[in-house]
Amino acid sequence: MHRTPRPRLRGPAAALAAAALLGGVLTGGATAQAAPRTDGRLTDLVNPFIGTQNEGNTYPGASVPFGMVQLSPDTGHNTGYDYGENHIRGFSAVHLSGVGCGLGGDLPTLPTTGDVTETDYAKYAAEFSHDDEKASPGYYKVGLKTGIGAELTATQRTGVQRYTFPATDKANVLLNAGQSLHRTLSSEVEILDSRTVRTAITGSGFCQDTKPYTVYTVTHFDRPFTTSGTWKGDTVTQGSRKSSATDARNGAWLRFDTSKDRTVEATTALSYVDAKGAALNLRAEGGRSFDRVERAAQRTWEDRLEGVKAQGGSDELRRTFYSSLYRSFLAPNVGSDVDGRYTGWDQKTHRGKGFTYYQNWSLWDTYRTQAQLLSLLAPRESRDMAISVLRIDAESGWLPKWGYGTVETNIMTGDPVTPFLTNAYQQGLLKGYEEQAYRALKKNADGVPAADSAPVGREANVEYLKDGFAPYIKDRQHAKPGDSDYDHGASATLEYALSDGMLAEMARDLGHDADAARYDARAQNYRKIFDPSTGFFRARDASGAFTGPADPAESEGFHEGTSWQYQWMVPQDIPGMVDLIGGKDAANQRLDSFFAYDKLLDDPAKTAREVWVNGPYAYYNADKYNPQNEPDLIAPYTYLSTGQPWKTTDVVHAALTLFTNGPTGMTGNDDLGTMSAWMVLSSIGVFPVQPGTDTWGLSTPAFERVDIKLDRRYYPRGSLTVSAPGASDTDRYIQSARLDGARQSRTYLTTDDIRSARSLSFTVGDAPSAWGTAPEDAPPALG
Repeated sequence: MHRTPRPRLRGPAAALAAAALLGGVLTGGATAQAAPRTDGRLTDLVNPFIGTQNEGNTYPGASVPFGMVQLSPDTGHNTGYDYGENHIRGFSAVHLSGVGCGLGGDLPTLPTTGDVTETDYAKYAAEFSHDDEKASPGYYKVGLKTGIGAELTATQRTGVQRYTFPATDKANVLLNAGQSLHRTLSSEVEILDSRTVRTAITGSGFCQDTKPYTVYTVTHFDRPFTTSGTWKGDTVTQGSRKSSATDARNGAWLRFDTSKDRTVEATTALSYVDAKGAALNLRAEGGRSFDRVERAAQRTWEDRLEGVKAQGGSDELRRTFYSSLYRSFLAPNVGSDVDGRYTGWDQKTHRGKGFTYYQNWSLWDTYRTQAQLLSLLAPRESRDMAISVLRIDAESGWLPKWGYGTVETNIMTGDPVTPFLTNAYQQGLLKGYEEQAYRALKKNADGVPAADSAPVGREANVEYLKDGFAPYIKDRQHAKPGDSDYDHGASATLEYALSDGMLAEMARDLGHDADAARYDARAQNYRKIFDPSTGFFRARDASGAFTGPADPAESEGFHEGTSWQYQWMVPQDIPGMVDLIGGKDAANQRLDSFFAYDKLLDDPAKTAREVWVNGPYAYYNADKYNPQNEPDLIAPYTYLSTGQPWKTTDVVHAALTLFTNGPTGMTGNDDLGTMSAWMVLSSIGVFPVQPGTDTWGLSTPAFERVDIKLDRRYYPRGSLTVSAPGASDTDRYIQSARLDGARQSRTYLTTDDIRSARSLSFTVGDAPSAWGTAPEDAPPALG
């Protein structure tokens, strides 16, 4: 129900009330650290354990940026590692940061001692303590209570393990091919010689069973084992060299004599193509000692993090910032082998020429934040990622929605691939591919995949194109695995309309004027689900009648949210949405109620944790901001369009208090870097307010200065400095802004601004000003 806020504090009183807002997010001027420490590395600030508890679903193990391998411990949680658990089932080779359902966990490997009698990793799991555990980018170490020490590191396509055993002639390494985080359909293991084991693992499932995929591995040890064997089901067979199983436990065990030499090192290479690919990857990236690989991984991460140098701010802020920056580089992941071969979505082998093939596409999440951050900080990789998505269309006949490995899962709804690719186009990453990308997007926007194909695409497009909305149909039988747009017709309509608006911009740029006009008109379809009787968006059934509870906090037909939370997700036309609900005054009253703005000024951190946040999966029955989930990520920036831009800073910095330096320090699932990228961009003060275009909204940075290194191939100036000298808890409101010294009254930048400028500087003060409050200062509607 709509709640009318109490009278607002104004002028000096408002400034005094706001003084406490940042809490630990910004430090007072006299105590602020002036620059990064010179006696340490940026990787020292990263805490990989952030998000490993309370369903952040991150992993603490070893990887390199965008690596195919993420070698990490699994403790029994369905997505891998949970800080609250105290047993490790194995160190497996594949993980995705922050997914909400079981996925990956292939080939959990565990060192043991004594006879091999158990074959279920839940039974032979080793107890451990966090007191004997540490992690940093590219490195993980734990002491098991069995007396064995384990260390992990990685290259792009291999994971390297080092085990330190007690003195024994029964030191074992268990390679479990038959158990994973997902459903393992079949597995094969083969001991090739006294140092080498290979496997093939076919798995299915992510939230629901999906089309199967296969990952191939080869593991090579630095010393020969004394004996070995396999297991299948409950049966352990010494001396056996091969084993295969369907829907059953299956694996290999290798034994070493560590009476004198207590360490054993193993390198596991992956391929999604074939056993040959795994062997080639091992030959190219293996053969080095654990210490050399670990040092190289650390250097790689240091180089990545040095692309953003933040000065000022508390130690807590700097640690959460660099930890978020680290997680932003974990995915998508390399999918091609060193020879360029990869398995396409047609399940055929292809070879990438002139680009690296990437996979793992959580697009409903990443199109809002992470795609834009990577376009700034990793444009060459971002270009290859966009080309990889186009290859999916060319090889399988359709663009992806939520892709894992070599298959479509159809998880989540709407049309997220359109703003992902139009963003790549707007950021200049698709030169030479513009028309190919446009053709694929047009096909996706105007059609529906065939019934016998895996993707669902815009599943409700027939009705949407005819009536202007996707109907909400309860209990409809799903023709394909995954989520259905018909289950979430209201939010699917908003997502389709958003994508139409972004595609219209691309069509106009490329000279497809008739298409641009058609997509511009469709971008207004958000109006078709606006119910004037409630003043909110509302689902409509197949007959066109509004359906579900009239109370917007109890609304139905919205995916992981309510009408309150989705009302601001019209970035293509915020002015039109504001007019629908009665103009700027009415919109600001509704925004203030939505963010509990009065309470926020009194106690931002408490408001964030007790009013906004109600649990990691508490998506429904709420009329307040939910910073833990994707539909609300853009909401704080709505104030930039309603003449009160200072409130964007108030809300953003309150939300930043949810990111802390501990296992529970994530807000919601990280979703392949989505939440982490939100934290990074919001801390810098430059945020993609119209995802899919080149528009960046502005707010007060959380640091006094941030130096961003940019690739000169895409950003000729090579760097951008964002500064706010003297920014503190009290001096936090933008008084003026300058771009390369020229007055900047607009509350947004374009990518061309970033390309042409070297500095964005803010003057801040202790009270809101008139900066950015004129109608022409707001981000414009598209079309």
